[in-house]
Amino acid sequence: MSEFSDTIERLFSVECPPQQVRAIEAGSPSLPLWEKIAETEFHNALVKDAQGGAGLSLSEVFDVLFACGAHCLPLPLPLTMMARAVLAEADLVLPDGPITVATVVFERGAVIVCERVPYALTARWVLAVMGESCALLPVEKGRLTPNGVHASLEGNFEFAAALFESLKFRSSFDWQAACAAMISAQMAGAMERVLTDTISFANERSQFGKPIGKFQSIQQQISSMAEQVFAARMAAQLGCASADHRPDSHLAAIAKARTSEAVVSVTAVAHAVHGAMGITEEYNLQLFTRRLHEWRLAYGSEGYWNRRVGQLLLAGASEGSVDFIRAQLSPNPA
Repeated sequence: MSEFSDTIERLFSVECPPQQVRAIEAGSPSLPLWEKIAETEFHNALVKDAQGGAGLSLSEVFDVLFACGAHCLPLPLPLTMMARAVLAEADLVLPDGPITVATVVFERGAVIVCERVPYALTARWVLAVMGESCALLPVEKGRLTPNGVHASLEGNFEFAAALFESLKFRSSFDWQAACAAMISAQMAGAMERVLTDTISFANERSQFGKPIGKFQSIQQQISSMAEQVFAARMAAQLGCASADHRPDSHLAAIAKARTSEAVVSVTAVAHAVHGAMGITEEYNLQLFTRRLHEWRLAYGSEGYWNRRVGQLLLAGASEGSVDFIRAQLSPNPA
């Protein structure tokens, strides 16, 4: 573990246990938890040191993003880290409080609509992206509609178009790919937590006089699950293989496609091994599997990103698949 992961693990273990996640999902204030995180300055980790941050790269903060998923953090810390780095680069004022990013944004009459916004219920700011126009919008100036899913933090916003116009700035940053890379790292962390908890449960739960983890059929399911989890982690690390805060959009596509794909089988096996207990509200497993299915769709599902990669491959008609992978889907050693 790195110095960063040690610090964030200690923080989350104390300040973000499962009961705290449940409380925030149920509507308890999330600001006290955010203030504890802000004291560590992790939200400025990707901001350049000349602008008051730590100047870390995306690859250097991977363990922090991973831990956010492993503890089911109900706040958009990774998205805030990315948003603050881009805002600082544009010489814009960095606001206090958690920032979420909306990439499904469109204009409807005099209203700007932001749909399926992750962490809508715990963010203080929404960075709305519409083409190359962006605006950092205060949550209190918008109308929030929760998505109606049990304990979900996702929702839709509506803001006055005039407000968006007055605050907008131009940015060619690939927000969709950047957010996909961040969410992929969180998904990898959540899936590893699900795997660890599933193995522990299988070793503790007895049936016919011995732990169910001793049964070959259970071992086979968990082995298959472990393959998916570690493939997802490798893909997520690939998506964060960057020397600064900007991910490679092609690698981000692979990361989000692979991690989203893994969610289906990982959560299915976890619930199968846990049986009926795994779906109960008081059991921790559902905290992670619910969030994984939500993150699977956030900033593009595996279908969306696989299509992007496929179009890229077909556009290079003279390249074979192997050459395409070497040239486009491998981290730059520089």
